[in-house]
This record gives sequence, structure tokens and C-alpha cells, in this order.
Amino acid sequence: MLRGRDTEQARIDDLLSGARAGRSGALVLRGEAGIGKTALLDYAAAQGIATVRSAGIESEAELPFAALHLLVRPGMELVRHLPSRQRDALEAAFGLGEGAPADRMLIGLAVLTLLAEEAAQGPLLCLIDDAHWLDRATAEALLFAARRLDAEGVVMLFATRSGPRDFPAPGLTELALSGLRPDAAAALLDTGTTPLSPAVRYRLLAESDGNPLALLELPSVVGEGIVDETNPLPLTQRLQLAFHGRVTRLPAATRTVLLVAAAAGAADLAPVLRAASTLGASLEDLQPAQDAGMVATDGQVLTWRHPLLRSAVYQGSALTDRLAAHRALADALGGDDAADLRAWHLACAATGPDEHTANALERTADRARRRHGFHGAVAAYDRAAALSTDAGTRVRRLVLAAETATEAGLTDRAERLAERAESLSHSTEFDAGKRQIDQAGTDPMSRSVRSGQGATDETGFGLRLDLVRAQAEFASGKTGSAHRRLMSAAIAARATDPRGAARILTKAVHTAWYLGPDELHEVAAILTTLRLVEDDPATPIVRYLSGSVTGQRVADLRDAAAAARANGADSPADLVQLCGSGLVVGQDEQVEELAGELIRQCREQGRIGLLAPLLFFRSEGLSFGGRPRESRIAAEEGLRIARDIGQAQWVSQIHAFLAYLAALHGDSTSCRDHADRAVAEEFGGPGAVGASWAHAAMALLALGEGRLEQARTELAHMTIEPARHHVIGLRTLPDQIEVAVRLGATDRATEALERLTHWSQRAGQEWIAALAARGRALLADGSDAEPHYMAALAANRPFDEARTRLLYGEWLRRDKRKVDARAQLEQAMNLFDRLDAAPWSERARTELGALGVGTGARASGGPLSLLTPQESQIVRLAAQGLSNREIAARLFLSHRTVGHHLYKAYPKLGVLSRGELSALDLTE
Repeated sequence: MLRGRDTEQARIDDLLSGARAGRSGALVLRGEAGIGKTALLDYAAAQGIATVRSAGIESEAELPFAALHLLVRPGMELVRHLPSRQRDALEAAFGLGEGAPADRMLIGLAVLTLLAEEAAQGPLLCLIDDAHWLDRATAEALLFAARRLDAEGVVMLFATRSGPRDFPAPGLTELALSGLRPDAAAALLDTGTTPLSPAVRYRLLAESDGNPLALLELPSVVGEGIVDETNPLPLTQRLQLAFHGRVTRLPAATRTVLLVAAAAGAADLAPVLRAASTLGASLEDLQPAQDAGMVATDGQVLTWRHPLLRSAVYQGSALTDRLAAHRALADALGGDDAADLRAWHLACAATGPDEHTANALERTADRARRRHGFHGAVAAYDRAAALSTDAGTRVRRLVLAAETATEAGLTDRAERLAERAESLSHSTEFDAGKRQIDQAGTDPMSRSVRSGQGATDETGFGLRLDLVRAQAEFASGKTGSAHRRLMSAAIAARATDPRGAARILTKAVHTAWYLGPDELHEVAAILTTLRLVEDDPATPIVRYLSGSVTGQRVADLRDAAAAARANGADSPADLVQLCGSGLVVGQDEQVEELAGELIRQCREQGRIGLLAPLLFFRSEGLSFGGRPRESRIAAEEGLRIARDIGQAQWVSQIHAFLAYLAALHGDSTSCRDHADRAVAEEFGGPGAVGASWAHAAMALLALGEGRLEQARTELAHMTIEPARHHVIGLRTLPDQIEVAVRLGATDRATEALERLTHWSQRAGQEWIAALAARGRALLADGSDAEPHYMAALAANRPFDEARTRLLYGEWLRRDKRKVDARAQLEQAMNLFDRLDAAPWSERARTELGALGVGTGARASGGPLSLLTPQESQIVRLAAQGLSNREIAARLFLSHRTVGHHLYKAYPKLGVLSRGELSALDLTE
């Protein structure tokens, strides 16, 4: 029976009731040690719902997917029913298959699908205790699954320590546990068997602060100085002292078994007993600890009464005893499946450089890296470096650690590792080690060459370290420093390693993008000097980037992508940047097509990390091409994925783009909400990467509503670098012209027109030339404007065409040509209605009203306008004949969630089954 936890139990009961009704949910219980988190998990487990359970184990925190395996092991027979890529990903994560490494988020999707399969026969409860000790790979997979729960009948409960850094869980509901109320605390204290005087009882209640574990454990150590108002130790440490005091009263052999179990961390008793036997202890020696209620075992699994007890045993033991326990465990762990754990025990037992152990740890790191367990790999490489016996090998391992930390997004740690490697590489110790290597004729760094890591000489290491430090600097907002470092590295490498220089310069394109046109021109200039062979995969990419990043069309995007693929480029990874550059030269249709192809490849290959930028680029192409609803669907999916996997840059960027789409629609509330979110402090505030799009969105909203001064204020941000040369900086030039003309600022309008004309000439796109013609029409006097308007209508896209016809119609009305004006304004209105551009449609209606022409209500947006973006996406795929499972695999959802959204969509569309969807017009 739990005391004083009625509110918490009610929250859990609500989640479980929802699961019985087919709804899913997740909750993070956060609180200090002993506050009752595990007790609440036990309460949930006792409510009659099928339960799977796992827990973080401190000693396994660096072993990728260790805790995940415990959770999914009961359902492993269902793994073979998963979609093939998800099955292969999960088996590879557990070391059960030979498949290529999978995107770590694909493993999260596999977990989601597996949980949905397990819940097919009834609700399922997943309990994850001590989440602060989960290995990072498991935490990422479980959080990905938890955030995507919807209609599977699955509940996930996480229990973790108080600090948000202990187990960051953005996007999940949290419940902070505090101490028990005074009456509940007193009732719990009174359940104990230790006689307490009123004074001691009062002191215990005061010092425990309602912590249930303290109320149960501290009475047994009254009089030992642990319960005393003069004791300065935090409550958790006093509890550990209390546990340690109980442990010291046990027989020596019992303490030995407990120490080995504490060092092992894992629940498996067999290796503990094998190790303990070499230290003179056995299973029988565990009995006194069982009798004291410290541990429980069924002969196969050992369970601690509380994690603090395990910590008390380990921390309270002598260093020599702890080292002996780890050595014994390393000897007791045999077989390839225990190689990683054995390596870590060897490392824990090491007291100085040990190349044998360092090699074992490096192999552990290599395996973790292949399985996308990047956090564990970083720790293993770092520890292997510390145990290395020569400086050259130590530097190599530090470089590997730094590179892996960069892959994991641990930019601060990557920079610290790189600094250590760089410092050591300049030392006399490194020079001496390198001379010994050269004299021996072997290179300890050659393994990195064989694995494709790059050059092995000092220059090669310097380049790799520069890449690491540049990415860390960029992530921390030091864009200028990162760019200078990249450029220096590329210039140093271009003569001896042009392909490596090309790889560095493609990253320099990204940093230059946030600095200004001078930096972009510098990158482009060096790109053109690289001596790449014609059949190098980088050649067509470099050729395209060298012009497009500065707005100069030098090649066709389709041709560049095809040539790169033919040369063996990694598609999609190597081609992502082509999409962003293609928008700079106005090849929007080709960008949308290429991004769509690359998105399909990402889904097929499980490369989730590339999806957010590709969905963003495709959204831009769709919007510019007059398909705003499809654009929003893609953007919403990109935002969900970016949030799920922590891609802050793309969260900011896509929020800002969604603000722009909301402005087009005339949804001022949504526009402002997305724009504010895009420039939130966590993304860099006013300097966030999404700031330019956010200003453009607010400008479009103001222009559509006729608030010209506000529009001018927002557009002023587009005239300042770096926004001035960004995609949206170029795309808002027509807006800048229109606003300036209508406010009488002819000079500003002329300047914007000159830039637009220049861009048109360099990009060679007819639709840009049409916008320039519209700008000339706005600036022309009298009848001189008409030929420019006619030219502007010669080649355009839907929204641009509608705006041109609106402006042309307004000009014709002022020229008293009512019939001609009506024709243009009606076409504009119809186009705006089709695009669901409400404020612009109303503006056209107002102009028609001024002509005395009545207009009906705005046309309906069609069947899809009734659906949410996710429902629209699912309905489209279902209409194409895809099954729920196929849709789920494509959209990273569970198949039960897909079915839930379809059944919500059917009545909105007036259909009864998916067979009727094909008869609907689902186009925009």
C-alpha cells in the first residue's frame, strides 16, 4: 500500500484506463533517490496489464542498447514480423545480425512497431526504472518511440532522478515527485519496528523531508550520528552511510559477494558467482544479505533493495578490493557476446597504461560506433586513449573519440577531445613515439586509413581535428571562427588531398552561408581550383556548388545529381546540399523532385537524420510551386522528426517556414506562434537560423493585411547580411519592391529591382525574369507599365501569377478599364482561393467590389482541407494502395496509429472505407 501518493496514482490510473481504450501515453516520474519512483512503477505493474520492464544500470551505461535488450527480450519472437529494415536494424543493434549499421532512429521506430505488435492482443505497460543510467542509445530509441505513441494502447513510464540533465525527455509529460505530506510521512514512519522517542521521531520527520526511503531506513541507525541536525551531509549521502553501516555488520565473505555484484551492476547472478569464487566466496555467502533484506535472488537473478545500497557497497569498499572485483569479473566473462563488458571491467581494474586493455576497449568502441552507439563509443575511445602506451596511438584514439563525439552531437566534448589531441600531437612525447614508429616501419594510425578515416600523418590528423573543432565552434555560435578554420584546412589540403579538401569546402559552404557573399565567393573560388578527376563522386557536386552558392547557374540540378550518383556518390547523404543550393538559383521544381527522391531513399535506408533538411527543402519547392497544402504536410513531418532527434537548427528553420505558410493562409495566430518559436532563446534568439524566414513570414502577413509600415519594418531585415543573400532574402525582393512603391520609397524599390534583375540574369530562370518585369511595371509611369505586366504574366507560378494579376487588375481599374480589370481580378481571386490564400483573396474581392462586381463566398479547399496535415498525408498514401503497415514504415508511425487516423478521416471525407478513397480528388 502506498501512502500519500493519491495524485500520482490517479495520473497512472488515467494512463492505464486510456490504454485499455486503445490510447497510448507516456509519463516521466522525476524525483530524488528514495522518493518513491520505483514504488509507483510497482503500483502500475500491479494493475493487471501486461507489463515489460527494464532499468538503467550504472555499470552498463556505456554499452549501447544494453537496457533496450532487457525491455524487448520478452517480445523477441515478434521481431521477425517487423518490416525488413526495422527487423535488420534491431537485430544489428543487439549484435544478432550481419546487416549494415542502421540510423539510430530507425531502431526507435522498430521499438515503436514492436510495442504496437505486443499490444495487438491487449494494452501493454512499459516500465523503465533508473532512466538516468540508461545507455544513451537505448534512451534515444525509447524516447523516439514514446514521442510517437498515439493509438496503440501502450503506456510508457520512466522513472529518473531529479535533474533534467539526468534524463532529458523533451516532448514527454513529466510528474515531479516531492516528499510525502506530514500525515502520510508520520504514518509511514510508524510502520517501522524500531522504538523511537518523541524527540527522535520529530527529528526524523523533519530531516527526512517526507522521503519514504529515509523514513524506512534512518530509524535503524539512530544514535550513529547519521540522524543529527549537525550532520552536514545531503540526505542521499546519509542514506548511503546508513546502508554502509548495515553492510559492515555482515560476514566478510558476504561483503565480497555483494562487492562483486555491485561492480557487475547487471542482474545476472552467474558471472557474479564465478568471479566471487576466485575471491573465496560462494552462493551460500549471499544468504545473510538476503536475510537482512538487502538483496533478493532466485538463483539466477540478483535484485538490490535500492540502487543506493549498491552504491554504498561499492563506494564503501577499499580501492584494492574494487580493483580485484573488476579483474575477477573480467576473467569470469567469456565469449564474444561479453567482450564489451569484459573490456570495461579490464579498464576499471587498470591502474596505469595497458595496451592490451586499450586495444580491447578500442574494439568495443569500433563495435559501438558501427551500431550507432556513439556515446558509448566516445567513452571507450577516450578511455582507450588514456590507457595507451605511446603518444601516437593515444592521439589517434583521441581523434577517433573527437570525431565520434561530433557524430553524436556532443560538440563541447568533441572540442575538448580535439584540444587534447592537438596539444599532445605537438609534444616531444608524440615526436619520439612517431620516430619509433617510423623506425619500426609500422604506423599505429594505419587502421584509420583502412577504415576510411583519412590521412595518417600529422597533416591528416590536423585536418581531421580542424573539422571536429570547426563543427563544434559552429554549433556553439562561433560561425566566423569555424569558417576560418575550415578554409585554412581546405587550402592546406587541396594540393595533396583534393577530395578531402572538397569535403571540407562543402562544410565551409554552410558556414559561409551564415556570414555573407564575400565568404561564399571565396569558397566558390577555391572549389573551382580543386584538381578532381572527372569520375570522382565529388566532381559534379563541386561543379554545381561552385556556381549555385553565389546565385550563378552553371549546371542543371538533375544532371549534377545523376552524374554524382553515376560516379558512386552516397545517395542521399552526398546530395542533400545540392537541394539547398538549387533553391539559390531558382531550380525549385528540380529541388522538389530531387528532395522527394532522396526522402524516399532515406525512408528505404532508414536514414532518419537526413529527413528534416530534405523535407524542409521539398516544402520550399512545393510552396514556391503553388502547392501550399502539400508543403505544409512535408514541413509538419520535418518538424516532428527534427524535434524527435534533437536537430535544433531544423526545428527553428521549419517553425519559421510554417509561419510563412500560415501567413499565406492568413492565420495570424499560427504565424506569430511559429515565428516566435523559431527565434526562441534555445535556438539562438534573434540570431537563430530561422530568423530570416520568421521576418519574411511576418512581412507577408502584414502585406496581405495591408499593414505596409509593419511589412517594411520586417523586410528591412532582408536587406542586411547574411539574410540579404539567403534564399528567402532573394525571394522577398518582389515584396520589397511592392511595399517600397506603395509607400513612395522609389529609391529603395529601384535598389531591390536592380538586385532582382541581377539574380534573374545569373540564375537564368524565366519565373525570376517575370518577377523582375512585375517590379518594372510597379515603377513605370502611366501606360509604360502595361507591357511589363504582360511580360510578367508570360512565365510564372501560381501565387506569383495571382499577385501579378491582382496588381495588374488594380492598375487597370485605376486606368478606368473596368472590363479588363475585372478579368484580371477574377483570375487572381480564383487562384488565391485555390491556394487558400485568404487575405489575398479578400483583397481581390475588395477590388472587384470597387468595380461593382459581386463575388460569392470563397471556394472550398477540397476534401483535404477538412483534414489535419497528418491525416492528409496518410489518406494520400492509402489512396495509392499502401497498406497500414507500409504507411507506418514510411511515416515513422505505428500501424495502429495509421489506422486510427484513417478512421478519423473517413467521416470527414464522407467515405466508409479505404476502397472509396481512390474516387476522391485529392489534388490541391
